[in-house]
Amino acid sequence: MTAEPLSDTELRITTEAWLAAEPDVDMREELGSLLHGSVEDLRERFTGRLQFGTAGLRAAVGVGPQRMNRLVVQQAAAGLVDYLLATVPDVAERGVIIGFDMRRKSDAFALDTARVCAARGVKALLFDQIVPTPVLAWNITELGAAAGVMVTASHNPPADNGYKVYLGTGAQIVPPADSDISACIDQVDATAVELSAIDDLLIEYLGAAQIEAYLASVPAARLLPGLPGVASAYTAMHGVGGAPILAAFARAGLPAPSVVALQQQPDGTFPTVSFPNPEEPGAMDLLMAQAAESGALIALANDPDADRMAAAIPTPEGDWRRLGGDEIGWLLADHILGHTSGAGRLVITTLVSSSLLGRMAKAHGVTCLETFTGFKWIGHTVLQHPELRFVFGYEQALGYLVCGQPLDKDGITAAVLMAEVAALAASEGVTLQGRLDAIAATYGRHVMAEQSLRMAPVDGAAAVARIRAQPPTEIGGRSVTAVGWFEEAGLLRLQMGDNLRVQVRPSGTEPKVKLYGEGIDCEPAQYLDALAALLV
Repeated sequence: MTAEPLSDTELRITTEAWLAAEPDVDMREELGSLLHGSVEDLRERFTGRLQFGTAGLRAAVGVGPQRMNRLVVQQAAAGLVDYLLATVPDVAERGVIIGFDMRRKSDAFALDTARVCAARGVKALLFDQIVPTPVLAWNITELGAAAGVMVTASHNPPADNGYKVYLGTGAQIVPPADSDISACIDQVDATAVELSAIDDLLIEYLGAAQIEAYLASVPAARLLPGLPGVASAYTAMHGVGGAPILAAFARAGLPAPSVVALQQQPDGTFPTVSFPNPEEPGAMDLLMAQAAESGALIALANDPDADRMAAAIPTPEGDWRRLGGDEIGWLLADHILGHTSGAGRLVITTLVSSSLLGRMAKAHGVTCLETFTGFKWIGHTVLQHPELRFVFGYEQALGYLVCGQPLDKDGITAAVLMAEVAALAASEGVTLQGRLDAIAATYGRHVMAEQSLRMAPVDGAAAVARIRAQPPTEIGGRSVTAVGWFEEAGLLRLQMGDNLRVQVRPSGTEPKVKLYGEGIDCEPAQYLDALAALLV
């Protein structure tokens, strides 16, 4: 939804009200600079407001309703609490649990959320220290909270911050809750949100006990707890995962990984990486150097809020290579399916992840379900099937869930289980590349490819809609045999025989269109190039 640009009079009134309400000196100074700069820049900041996307609110920290700041957070918190008061009868007693990471203003955003809750008569359970997202999510159901808020921008650039919302199930919000919360936020004046006192009795602080409770659950992620571990390397990517990973490995009976010292301590400025996303080229270079120097057999990384997990392995040539998200998923699935048993097991993946999980599940007599893009849908799908025993879920964007709690991706337990995968391979005299080769020999060599086209959200959606309205009969010289449309994900799937598919969707968080290809015993990249040409 695009708001109409403000008139000059509306802009003056709006900015004056914002300046009067803005609690932070740096934000007032920023607004002062904007008032003496480009009117269009100012209008862009103050027209409309941030909307909930696939990961709640997320934007650069800055002044105005289109950026992340305390007034925007107070407005979002007020809308969320109003929604909960209208839909959860006992929300006041159950409360909202709130966590935060080390990014700019995360602690202030979390405290403001707690103060908004308390001012509206709802108990706030506020962590008194930075925590990984999985620790926050795990404790929602553990403490019986009505909802959870995690202040984090995950793996976004250093300038950003964000606001991720969970309901009492422990899963992220999905439609229609997101739009219903957004409608409640629309009813709140960002410049006039009531805050409680900082020492209000409705604000309770959580600390080491809740972190320890999560860590005590980590050993259950292991399927072969008696198997000795092997040498590993790890980077926290300047995020909040460093100390928890060391504690998790110790509790799980694994040797401590050799850490990248320059990236071990939490630092929201991310001094050694311009883009703290393990998927980005170069982001794991220091980790792979550490792995090679320390004699590790597996290199593991978390993103800054530790809900994602990346890995790299040694190559036969003596180098190291980063595994694709699907490759990690295949290794974990092979391990989990091979070391669990019983009827009613369930694995879940997403539309844009590899179809190989379905083949593996079928061979093991396990139900495999495919859901929409975004890990929130995996958690939602688990909740929809209480009759089945969930054992694994993943998405190719480095999101893995190897335990039943939390109902969100967890890069800490995934790292523990990935270390066990490496240990088992070593005990059997097999490399991890050899394990991947064996999977390919059994199920076919699945080759994944991705592309992104920079496009404004409106243009990207229009391009996908045009292809959907008139699907091509061939792509790159190969006939299209089936067309699938997935409304909730806005994703178009074009199948070209049994062993090749390409997919396209507009991104939910960035101004780009994303293309995904999968070939079984064939290369899909050239067909993505051909599809990209059709889009532009």
